[in-house]
Parts: sequence; structure tokens; C-alpha cells
Amino acid sequence: MNETDNREVLKRAEDLCRRSERKGQITNSAFLTPAERMLLEKQLHPAPGTCMRFFGGYPDSERSVAFFLPEEYLEEDGFLPDRAEEVICAVSFRAFFGEPGHRDYLGALLASGIERDRLGDILVEGETATVFCLPGILPHLLTIDRIGRVSVKAEAIPLDTVQAPKKEMKRKNLSVMSMRLDAVAAGMFNLSRTSCAKLIAEGMVNLNYSVCLKPDETVREGDVISLRGYGKGRIGALGGNSRKGRQFVEVEVYR
Repeated sequence: MNETDNREVLKRAEDLCRRSERKGQITNSAFLTPAERMLLEKQLHPAPGTCMRFFGGYPDSERSVAFFLPEEYLEEDGFLPDRAEEVICAVSFRAFFGEPGHRDYLGALLASGIERDRLGDILVEGETATVFCLPGILPHLLTIDRIGRVSVKAEAIPLDTVQAPKKEMKRKNLSVMSMRLDAVAAGMFNLSRTSCAKLIAEGMVNLNYSVCLKPDETVREGDVISLRGYGKGRIGALGGNSRKGRQFVEVEVYR
């Protein structure tokens, strides 16, 4: 995202947050990209008594809705995901005589006139797919009977029946000379620092969901690094330093 996009995302979220605080009710955004969510997590600070929570229809979703709510809602029932059913819908598609992929579903839905921020994740497994959406476009999704050249049948399903995809995650403890992007990414993905620096220069590495071309960019706790073809990792807790001055850092790597 560029600076203009960042300001617009923050402005909309701040308006929702103030409305929740002023009226004492729940407000929510449309679906956010991972980069937009991280922006809000880092730069938006709700007023005392107001909370910000994210949910996309299932745990650890890629795209999510930001909810702004008074603290008492959390004390009453935890809020999420029960109340999220009012904001997020799930549609199951079954394909006949074919297995459309993620790109097929996304392309067909966008071509039908749906805006991307009205759609959440699209989970595809064989001949079936689950699409998360905002309630306003649910009736439209239920009328879709073709994805590309393949006939499909759509059906609304409860969120609690959706099976989240399994993600393989490995925790690693690294020792790096500095918290440079090339050094940490090399440790995450078992590469040499030289090879990693080359991949960064080629635009293969994303830092916090945006391409970063600077091998010497400083990374911090909570940052997300992804390398095309290798996976994605998140920087966890920072440890102390070794006697030789190397930094200990814990990372989580998803494949």
C-alpha cells in the first residue's frame, strides 16, 4: 500500500472506532488485506473502554474484518466469533465435472461485479470451495451457478461448520549478526545471506505484505516475512545477545 492508501484505511477505521465509542455499539470494517490489518494493529489505538478485534470467519484467516466494540461486550460473551455471524457469511460451492482453483473462483466473482473488500478468504479443496463474504452480497453469491466453464451449486452454511485449513508451522530459534531483513530471512528459510539478499533485490521477498527491495531493512518483533516459493514467517520474541554480540530471535515459519 502507498501512503495515500494507508491514510484512507486509517481514517475509515478511526471513524468506525469513534462511532463505537460514541454510541456504545459494535461497528465493523469491510474485509481487510493482511497489510491493512497490520497497519491498524500498529498505528490505531482505540480510546479507553473500546476494543479492536479481527475475525475473518475462521481462526487465522488471511483476510479479516475489524470489529470495534465497547469492552463490556467482551466481558459478557467474548463477542467473537458468535456475533460475527451477523457480519460474516459463508457460502459453500460444489463443482460438477471439474475442480476450479482459487484463481478461477476469485476471477469469476470479481467479474460478476463484486468488490474485493466484500469477499474474505476463498478456501478450495478439490471439487468444493468455501467463500466468506459480507451479508450484502450473499444473495448474489447464491445465484452463481458457473465458475469458468464448470457448473457449481452454491449454498449458505453456518460459520461454525467451516473446517479451517491446516497450516504447518515450525518454531525456530535463530542467532543473527543483526536484525537485517536478509539475515533474518536467510535464517527463516535456510538460505545463505548472499542468496537471500539476491532474492530480495529481485522482488521475491515481502515484508509485512509489501515488497521490500532493501536487504539491510531493519525488522522487528511481530513483522511478517514471506519469500515466494519458500513460505511465510513471523518474527516472535527477541532474546538476549551472545558473547559474540549475535542476536537471538524466535521465529514461526508457515509452509
